[in-house]
Amino acid sequence: MTKRAGNRRSALFLLAASGVGLGVFGLPLLLSPLKWAKRLRWQLPQDTDLTVYLGRSLGAVAVALSLGGLWAARDPWRHRIVFRIAAAAAALLAGVHARGAIEGKQPWTETAEIPFWAAMAIGAIACYPEEPEE
Repeated sequence: MTKRAGNRRSALFLLAASGVGLGVFGLPLLLSPLKWAKRLRWQLPQDTDLTVYLGRSLGAVAVALSLGGLWAARDPWRHRIVFRIAAAAAALLAGVHARGAIEGKQPWTETAEIPFWAAMAIGAIACYPEEPEE
């Protein structure tokens, strides 16, 4: 594979991963965390103020990371740090979801995300851009 084709792959990864992150996690959590939680089968507590705050906070981080990924897709090599951040975040999220599964403290929908987050970490590593040819 040529370096140019490899960097196209890098850009496509950033566009796809960031688009999914923005649409499936970031914006729904930021705009309506309780509705998002209900869709994922969470039982909602009586006092939801903390839940809404934490959901919106996580949503804001997901939106920022997703927008950063979309922006970085224009020049993956120049913004290659995004791949390291994405790999670390996805690996940590896989771990968080695995712990929730082991402890039995999350709905099955969250446990089903473990392979997704593991694949995102692997994808970020596999799609790391190559230095462009001059």
